[in-house]
Amino acid sequence: MKPFDALFIKGIMALSLVGFVYILSQSIAVSNKRQIGTQEGIYANKVSTKSKVLQRLTHTLTAHCTHKVCKVQALLDYVSNIPYKINTFHTNFPQDTLALGYGDCDDKSNLLISMLHILGIEAYFVLVPKHIFVIVPLERVEGKVALYIDGRAYYILETTAKGSSIGYPLRYRVDQIHAVIDPFSNQKIPFERLEYR
Repeated sequence: MKPFDALFIKGIMALSLVGFVYILSQSIAVSNKRQIGTQEGIYANKVSTKSKVLQRLTHTLTAHCTHKVCKVQALLDYVSNIPYKINTFHTNFPQDTLALGYGDCDDKSNLLISMLHILGIEAYFVLVPKHIFVIVPLERVEGKVALYIDGRAYYILETTAKGSSIGYPLRYRVDQIHAVIDPFSNQKIPFERLEYR
């Protein structure tokens, strides 16, 4: 082999190695943005707002609303009426849940929180033993109990209870809340005090 050919092959190999390392690092970065450790293992976040179908559906479902509470309830009505079916091995993206026509608590919570985000409504995931639900900060909702995080009221949205309403009762003890997670940064929200009242 000529010296130039050997140098050329080494150059190609070096570029291939650099490309491989870059692709691997990007994959790890995406994985870290989508996964978070909990007491029960790894939770996979699949929020997404880029789907035009999801955007149109969100705006159609809330077109009749003039205030935030109406919008939140309209989206919760839609998502909670999607049939519940357990996905044992993975979490679906919102558009996949729509296409399948069913989902479990992970799938339906990812769908709801994505739709809320499309409307610019602040919302978070709450992880409890073997379950996930969504919370939204709202002004006082008459007749409903709220989860207070450091003094701020958040109302529970339960996607797996057909026909549920804003302020669904907390079915767990406050000390069973593993984490409150920002859905788009996929970071645990630090807090000092949780109260349910």
